[in-house]
Amino acid sequence: MHCTRKITDRLYYVGGDDRRLSLFENIHPVPFGISYNSYLLLGDKTILFDAVDWSYCRNFLDNIEHLLNGRKLDYIVVNHIEPDHGASMEEVLLRYPDIKIIATERAFLFMRQFGFHIDGHEQLAVKNDDVIDLGSHRLKFITASMVHWPEVMCTIELETGAIFTSDAFGSFKSLDGRIFNDEVDYEREFLDEARRYYFNIVGKYGVQVAALLKKVEEYRDNIKLICPLHGLVWRSNLDYILKIYDKWSRYESEQKGAAVVYASMYGNTENAAFYLASSLCEKNMSNVRLFDVSKTDMSLIIAECCKLSHIVLACCTYNFAIYPPMESLLHHFKGIGLKNKTFAVIENGTWAIKSGDLIEKYISEEIKNNKIIEGRVTVTSSPDENRLRELEALSERIVLSINEK
Repeated sequence: MHCTRKITDRLYYVGGDDRRLSLFENIHPVPFGISYNSYLLLGDKTILFDAVDWSYCRNFLDNIEHLLNGRKLDYIVVNHIEPDHGASMEEVLLRYPDIKIIATERAFLFMRQFGFHIDGHEQLAVKNDDVIDLGSHRLKFITASMVHWPEVMCTIELETGAIFTSDAFGSFKSLDGRIFNDEVDYEREFLDEARRYYFNIVGKYGVQVAALLKKVEEYRDNIKLICPLHGLVWRSNLDYILKIYDKWSRYESEQKGAAVVYASMYGNTENAAFYLASSLCEKNMSNVRLFDVSKTDMSLIIAECCKLSHIVLACCTYNFAIYPPMESLLHHFKGIGLKNKTFAVIENGTWAIKSGDLIEKYISEEIKNNKIIEGRVTVTSSPDENRLRELEALSERIVLSINEK
């Protein structure tokens, strides 16, 4: 069964949604599904931009066949070969044996590594700023290595003004028939999932994203459509999403506020975190999010920590070390290159309390370019009146720091 949508007179959406998937990349929950986007251009030549995940392959092939209506498929442009896009590519090659493949040299290497039988097809390896003239349409290629794989490129179709951006500008969440940004309330329906996607999938490569944004800016006058491999097609208000990506690439906080993340074995550290959050709100700093690191998926915590200016880590000591889920969060912070944040620390333990020292050491030595508010609070077993006064004082220092930003 085919299900396509028209983008311009000659450009069509041939991707679709996966609402059955539980974990994207077998790690990130996608409770609202995800889309796998692919695009077909019908001009003097027929050009397919990327393939889709294996789960949508059958519908994808039906979509292509329907739109071709008996024409042959001349080219496939592979901007990104990761299996959530490339898995169905070989089915395209089998059905259209005369198709030519356009990709970077590294992408061709990866295709062979995945076992794709590409050597029976003409291969056009392109580099940055190359242009291929296909009659009614000209394709310009922009390399985007490490956004977020090394073979990645973006393609600008100069006549329609569409830029096919691989995983850049993507998002978790299925499209449900709506493919354009102006068909949804973006900030209410997609912004949180786009942020979670960015910081957990692409965010580690902020420097490379910033470099891509500079390249896009060079051709900004020619770009009318942003067509990512996941999420919405942007056909209006392009400056909005470009500015968001610029902010994210620099790890610039979107909002003043605090993410309070706690690791608690028996509820005492949790109580301290709750008290601190309440104290912050009493001081008119109500933009506070509270997370149990043992129960909340890491991707959600990371997205909120990246959004807000301040992060409070409240952690019990476990075997003379950091409680394992909190330690895992710190490793994730390091992995994504988190910076420009201000931390505060609460530690707890009944004997040999170590978590605070170890957390602050990790932040200072492993997660560079962040600040730590002095005067961490040490809870011995459970918060008493003295500890509550210290938590109150810590909340005052946090509010003062937030208001200084």
